[in-house]
Amino acid sequence: MKVGFLQFNPTFGDKTKNYRAVEELLKNVVADIVVIPELFNTGYTFLNEKELIDLAEPAGGETYEFMHRLAQEKNCALAYGFAEKAEDIHHNSMSFVTTRGLVATYRKSHLFFEEKFLFQPGDTGFDVFEYGGVKFGMLICWDWIYPEAMRTLALRGAQVILHAANLVTPYCPDAMKTRAIENRVFIITADRAGDEIRGEKDFHFIGKSQVVAPNGGILVRAGEETCVKISEIDPSFALNKKMNEHNDLFADRRAELYFE
Repeated sequence: MKVGFLQFNPTFGDKTKNYRAVEELLKNVVADIVVIPELFNTGYTFLNEKELIDLAEPAGGETYEFMHRLAQEKNCALAYGFAEKAEDIHHNSMSFVTTRGLVATYRKSHLFFEEKFLFQPGDTGFDVFEYGGVKFGMLICWDWIYPEAMRTLALRGAQVILHAANLVTPYCPDAMKTRAIENRVFIITADRAGDEIRGEKDFHFIGKSQVVAPNGGILVRAGEETCVKISEIDPSFALNKKMNEHNDLFADRRAELYFE
């Protein structure tokens, strides 16, 4: 299975320009699944709730329509982040679309920094879905720091974690090696890059999108450049939770000793 990520620097508030950038970057790409960053269509730095209200949309809105058409043109599946409007509530969300349409939408569970003043914490939980005979889960950015989130997806059978991000702290890329090892899963992180300066807010996004294997090996990693990178993976490797002939990561769990 050919999987990978798209990394770029979105223009705040200009959905059309961001669509065109994604379309151009994917023009000559051949892949089965590509992950696109958190809030790729709007940019990250909302100055107030009005900006979010103006730019947010339903899961089946214009961004979905664009991504569905692109998935059909490229004959691949796309996972992407967007600001979701659900009646009068807004979520930092991520959808997975195939040539046939929308498969799943995940709402970010752990909000970072001033996201807490704009978005509602996600209510979807950590569900696993199947595509092409492989089981997938989705996480968004700051969710990575909570090991329970990825462990829940792994315990529910996820072989590949799709992770859309806007990373401003330096820890995630290296920490994902541990997340992959402790869960024996593949992880695809699609981060944005560049700077976003709006009003008094100034964010630098670190890039370093990557694909990590269940043994913690980095199959491919970007710097801070605009790019698409694809790696060939065998998702069946993530079905084997054995570290050696006597230790199985999941079978050896002592759930009765753990506490919440």
